[in-house]
Amino acid sequence: MKRIKEWGISLKDWLFPHYCNICGNRLPKEGQVLCQSCLSKMPRTKYHTWPDNRMARQFWGKFPMERAAAWFFYSQGSSYAHIIHLFKYKGRKQLAIDVGRMMAIEMLSSGFFEGIDCIIPVPLHNKRQRERGYNQSELLAYGVSSVTHIPVVCDAVERIRYTETQTQRSSKERFENMQNVFRSRKGEPLVGKHILLVDDVMTTSATLTACADALQVVPGIRVSFLTVAIADH
Repeated sequence: MKRIKEWGISLKDWLFPHYCNICGNRLPKEGQVLCQSCLSKMPRTKYHTWPDNRMARQFWGKFPMERAAAWFFYSQGSSYAHIIHLFKYKGRKQLAIDVGRMMAIEMLSSGFFEGIDCIIPVPLHNKRQRERGYNQSELLAYGVSSVTHIPVVCDAVERIRYTETQTQRSSKERFENMQNVFRSRKGEPLVGKHILLVDDVMTTSATLTACADALQVVPGIRVSFLTVAIADH
């Protein structure tokens, strides 16, 4: 039976091949996102091994922050930024799950996820989610959860104000634009909990800060942050 199962997997990979999202080379098995060559060249931050990192420092003094990490540095137009573009705008939902899973696998042994009670994806406004058909941060969160077994809570925060894209805004404008965008919806079950906020890219921290601010009404809550990428300023 084991041999038959292996043949079945091989036949599936042959009929429906998977390709590296950077170089286009064929991947040996399903669930992989990058080939070993492209994976080795990824501009990793390694922030999960470095508590006093640039990302974490942006949240210091704002709320009870535990830790913060991003998987790689984001440079607009780079091949690695293209991965985020695919799952954020091109409907590649499974890619978002796979990215979340791969990111968590690399960070797991560092202890980054220890003590975290639940994962909260940064929510989209209902209008934006209807347009896109899904929330990429939610899919990333489920990918992380598949490795860490930390539960995902999708109804803890809601986005109550629709905002246009932040791409062309200055840092100051981004923070102003994100004021009163989020609202806590599930306070009591989160009392005293350590939560992990998950998003795709952090540029100025405006979105993550606004989301964490909305949760400060919950007594004893502690917050950590995880993104796929952080802007390489």
